[in-house]
Amino acid sequence: MGTKNNVTEFVLFGLFQSREMQLVCFVVFSLFHVLTVLGNLLVIIIINASKTLNSPMYFFLSHLSFADMCYPSATTPKMIANSFMERKTISFNGCMTQLFSAHFFGCTEIFLLTAMAYDRYVAICRPLHYTAIMDRWKCGLLAGASWVGGFLHSILQTLLTVQLPFCGPNEIDNFFCDVHPLLKLACADTYLVGLIVMVNSSMITLGSFIILIISYMVILLNLRNQSSEGWRKALSTCGSHIITVLLVLLPPMFMYTRPSTTLAADKLVILFNIVMPPLLNPLIYTLRNNEVKNAMRKLFRVEGSMGEK
Repeated sequence: MGTKNNVTEFVLFGLFQSREMQLVCFVVFSLFHVLTVLGNLLVIIIINASKTLNSPMYFFLSHLSFADMCYPSATTPKMIANSFMERKTISFNGCMTQLFSAHFFGCTEIFLLTAMAYDRYVAICRPLHYTAIMDRWKCGLLAGASWVGGFLHSILQTLLTVQLPFCGPNEIDNFFCDVHPLLKLACADTYLVGLIVMVNSSMITLGSFIILIISYMVILLNLRNQSSEGWRKALSTCGSHIITVLLVLLPPMFMYTRPSTTLAADKLVILFNIVMPPLLNPLIYTLRNNEVKNAMRKLFRVEGSMGEK
């Protein structure tokens, strides 16, 4: 006879227990979340409004900005709202939705970065064939595959978790519903499920990391034959991508490529992964990119002239 699932809600411990620190978290993460949404939304608007930012790199960047806008939105608003709650609860269905959404957008972000690395590889290593290889259909295919890959990863994590019996306790020592803390609460043997989760996550994070590092090593080797101006421009673009890759991939590699255990540092590591890359990506891709900065100036100049009329 199976174990009955009698848990209808989970209690989230959050980041800190003291009221003072919870207030600080409310102010800081509310500001971070607003800046993240506005920053990534601005990047999407600039790319779609500009006639000059029509290369595949900016097509992928608009998808990345959308994923970066949605990824923290899956968890941060609930964490902010819970700052005022004495008892921080989330329903069972809400918990599973949060789990699915966080892994969906987080994994899609990784696949989009891989697609962007392939685009840079073709642009720098095979420039004469770039327009033929990276046509609109293939770019759409790569972006679509990134979203489908994120969905398949996330639905597997969620289905493996939702079918487990939860009969108490229901307290999660985290600020959102993640797979490892939920496996710890299940009143059943989760060894096989934890192994599948680890293999699934390891294939994506480690596999993508290795592919990305090899891609950028090949790109840097090919840059030796470029002129100093071409070297500077390509290195600036690749440097932005490499910074983003490290910010996005190192935390999940720490979190999900080990057996299903929870560590004291997990909350801060995953918080960094959810908050910082989506917040910093608009700055990384705009402040280091003259084309985006020029398009931004033109957009604001047009808006200003329209406002004067």
